[in-house]
This record gives sequence, structure tokens and C-alpha cells, in this order.
Amino acid sequence: MRTSPITQLGFLTLAIILMLGCSSTGGKYENSDNTAYLDGEGKRRGLFGGRQKKKSAPLQNPNINIRVDPRLARSLTYSRVRTEGPFIAMTFDDGPHPVHTPRLLDILKRRNIRATFFVVGTNARRYPQLIRRIIAEGHEIGNHTVNHKYLSRISIEEARAEVLGCEKAIVAACGVKPRILRPPGGHINDRVKVWLKKEFGYSTIMWAVDPEDWKRPGSDVVARRIISETDPGEIVLAHDIHGPTIAAMPRALDGLLSNGYRFVTVSQLIAIERRSVARISSNDNNLLSSSIPLNGKKRDQ
Repeated sequence: MRTSPITQLGFLTLAIILMLGCSSTGGKYENSDNTAYLDGEGKRRGLFGGRQKKKSAPLQNPNINIRVDPRLARSLTYSRVRTEGPFIAMTFDDGPHPVHTPRLLDILKRRNIRATFFVVGTNARRYPQLIRRIIAEGHEIGNHTVNHKYLSRISIEEARAEVLGCEKAIVAACGVKPRILRPPGGHINDRVKVWLKKEFGYSTIMWAVDPEDWKRPGSDVVARRIISETDPGEIVLAHDIHGPTIAAMPRALDGLLSNGYRFVTVSQLIAIERRSVARISSNDNNLLSSSIPLNGKKRDQ
């Protein structure tokens, strides 16, 4: 059976349309919400995958070895310390969280950063494996009470139960007794600070930088506030129970590292105030020297 010229022309036109449609990864996907043809950095790689651009390794915090002795703490409370070097302490409250804390630990590990986690006793009991991981990876754990109660608004008997209960939960999970405490919400007074030091040996840890991540302003805002507001010797507050906070951490940490900052735990930061030299297992010799530049400039204290 012979086909007419019109039919042959129709088949030819259809074939050309199909060839043109298959020659591009985009087509209707270019201007729609379907982004399967883009990788994480917006590079075309086809709807069915393909080679992805290899991510570059993040900046690394140097290994910083500082002997910690809580008896050397000179103050009842700390939000910052005086230091000639670019040392800061990153802290995270209210965890551990079963999803967000492991993600955060992975982020910190990739950058060789040691942080301080002020954990709630109920979560320490619920997720003891995360408490053990925090300690195993070189971070510090601090007391944040059992139920996040404001210590200046309850009786001494209630406060003792809150503080001791959290301490016991931490020790039961990892065998390490905390040295420091952060009062929930920052609610504390001098009477409670003296009592905490006398009865438990705790220094009270506040903060100098608060990005207000607990208000959920968005990860970009949190990262920008941390980078722009942090100065040497300061303690930075964040919370590892909020997803946007964890999303902000790569940008915030990389920004601080690129500005010349070096991360230590809170107890290490307190110890730095009592020492003039820290042993560094890297090319950064004597990071406590006042000649260390921050983002190309020497910071005045």
C-alpha cells in the first residue's frame, strides 16, 4: 500500500519534532517547578542523573590542645573572655535532637570544630547514644537542667532537683560530669550563681552573641548575624533543636573560619584566659599572638 506525499510529510515532521525535543535537557522543565535536571549547584546534569560537580572540602579548624582545669576559672559567670587570639566558643542549647543534632555533628566534624552542647536532662535520657557521640567526637557537654526551668524563678530545692537530675542523666549516658551550666532562658541572679559554684562547682555560662535563631528568622539571617556580630573571646549562642539553625551552620562556620577565627570549647576558652600559649597541631603557630590577623586586619581588644 503506497502512502501519499502528505502522509510522508506528516511522518517526517513528527520525526523532526521528536528529535528536537530529545536534544535538550530542558524543554518544558526549564520554566516549571521540576528541577530534576539541576544538581545542587544549578548545573545541568540530565533528568536521569549523571556526573555531579565534586564539592570542595570546607575550611578546617586547627587541632587546639588546651589543658582544662575548672579550678582556674576566675569568674562566677562568663559570656566572653579577654584573649589576644582569635578564639571563640560555639554553643548549642536544648538538645540533643534525634535528627538535627546528628546533622550538626556531621557539619562540625567536616570542619574539625569542637563545640559545647548544653543539654536538657529529659533529652539526655531519651537519646543517650547522642550524648556519647558528642563526647566521643571531642565536644563538651554542659548542664541545662532537666526540664528547662528558669532557676531564678523556682525554690532552691526545685533548682537542686533540676540541676542534679540533669547532671545524673549526663553521667549515666557518657560517664562524664559536666563542669559548666547555662541557665535556661538566661534567667539567673547572683545568689543562684554563687550557689551553683559552691554546691556543684559550676561556672555559669551566658553568651555574647545571640542570633535569635529561636525566633526562626531564617537560616540566612542566622548565619549573617553570627558572622557579623562575633568578636574574639566571645561565646556564641544557638540551638540544635531547630532545623533552620542547622541549615545556617555551614555558612556561619565557614564565614568565621575564613575571617580567621578558631573554635574551642567553653572550658578551653576559659582556660585560654589563664594562659599565654596554646599548643597547635597545625601551621598556625602560637595562635594566641596578638599579631594574628582577622580577615586581613589585626583586631583590637
